[in-house]
Amino acid sequence: MQNCEQVTAEVPKRSVKQPAAIAGANYPRGSSRSGRLLKHSDFDRVYKQGRRHFSANLTVFYLRRTDAPSTEVATPQAASSESENGTRVGFTVGRALGGAVDRNRIKRRLREAVRQRRAALAGTAPADIVINPKKSVLKLDFSVVLQEVGQAFEAIAKKLAEKSAGQQEIKSREIKK
Repeated sequence: MQNCEQVTAEVPKRSVKQPAAIAGANYPRGSSRSGRLLKHSDFDRVYKQGRRHFSANLTVFYLRRTDAPSTEVATPQAASSESENGTRVGFTVGRALGGAVDRNRIKRRLREAVRQRRAALAGTAPADIVINPKKSVLKLDFSVVLQEVGQAFEAIAKKLAEKSAGQQEIKSREIKK
């Protein structure tokens, strides 16, 4: 038997956390299923019963939800802004907007804009929102897309707040009678 030395390798500990890990700590990657519109019937309901907000490069349809989810949250990831107020967002990017590569790029840009601007909807009544982009979204500077999505969300939040304030006033009148 030969004399062998036992060799161990230790990984050096990092004294500073990675910037990427810190930057994404508050924002979960992607949106949860509860934060997205998925069913055809939900899209149809928003188109037929909802209201519209127009901008230069987007048409945003929205409808206040009556079947609001419970506010109790099981996990910290479920507590993200998507499921916190019950607002769900969907996209319709038809074939008229280009080939599959172009349509997917439009959807990626819109998903990121929604992720960054979703805070504008915090504290509002639950709603279903469908974003219908124009082909120009593909070539626009991303800051313009962010601005338009943010303005649309702010307008929707304002209109939903007005509507819920009006309904609360009606309920208080009924109680006084």
